[in-house]
Amino acid sequence: MTIRLVLADDEDLIRGALAALLGLEDDLVVVGEAASAAEAVAVACAERPDLAVLDLEMPPGDGLGAAAEIHARLGVPVVLVTRHARPGVLRRALAAGVRGFVPKTTPAARLAAIIREVHGGRRYVDPDIAAAALTERPCPLTPRELDVVRAAARGAPVAEIAAAVHLAPGTVRNYLSAAMAKLGAPNRQAAARTAWEQGWI
Repeated sequence: MTIRLVLADDEDLIRGALAALLGLEDDLVVVGEAASAAEAVAVACAERPDLAVLDLEMPPGDGLGAAAEIHARLGVPVVLVTRHARPGVLRRALAAGVRGFVPKTTPAARLAAIIREVHGGRRYVDPDIAAAALTERPCPLTPRELDVVRAAARGAPVAEIAAAVHLAPGTVRNYLSAAMAKLGAPNRQAAARTAWEQGWI
């Protein structure tokens, strides 16, 4: 049985190399490629693959949002590939319906085997990522604080953050101060960096 794949990675060279390597497998065929999260959703909806392989980091969005949308719209399994295996992201990925989570250092032959496992109904999480997730500290930030810190991660001024999250500028400052205090961060950029490193945003 042939497994039809859609691949998404914002780096053309990596995406092309992966498509070529997976194409060498007798039972795998790449039916579509995308360079962004939005394009990944569009290509998946157009091609109706059996499985999607998405890069986690695809600015300006991310593979996690695309994975959730593809899973919700098409019900097909998604494997996320990442360079930065942040444990907090794993929890969010599993909640979004992602069935596979692997680092970019995974050899192509092993990725092909994981694709077959996931297509067969199983779930695969890289053991190192799983171990890190089991020992991660819980997120101390409230959902609203996370919204504000997520917007601050893009370097936006307070007024722009306030507009993005539909809050008054003073309220945004309060949320940022609370987040900085909880994370022991000297400024909002450091708070955003800590939240990103932990995979909370």
